[in-house]
Amino acid sequence: QVQLVESGGALVQPGGSLRLSCAASGTMFGTYGMDYYRQAPGKQRELVASISAIGYTNYVDSVKGRFTISRDNAKNTVYLQMNSLKPEDTAVYYCKARYRGREYWGQGTQVTVSS
Repeated sequence: QVQLVESGGALVQPGGSLRLSCAASGTMFGTYGMDYYRQAPGKQRELVASISAIGYTNYVDSVKGRFTISRDNAKNTVYLQMNSLKPEDTAVYYCKARYRGREYWGQGTQVTVSS
């Protein structure tokens, strides 16, 4: 069982920045694939960014050049650095761990981009 605890969501003005954190339990964190999803009101949950166990990253087109996913295996934590935020980035952001064919989700953290 993998437990994920998210933090970092907030209200921020357009053009601002936030860093989300997702802390994972377990001693095998370095082997987890990690993802960040988001879900806006009335919309389907979408994959925003992924990072593999060896650090390969992928992003949805709408956040390329603005968001950066990274991981610190010594701290069992994955980060999502979000810059140049737009109102359309407003959503609940969820992290997900992929391990041995199973998926584990965090509780979500609210990001609101508004003036």
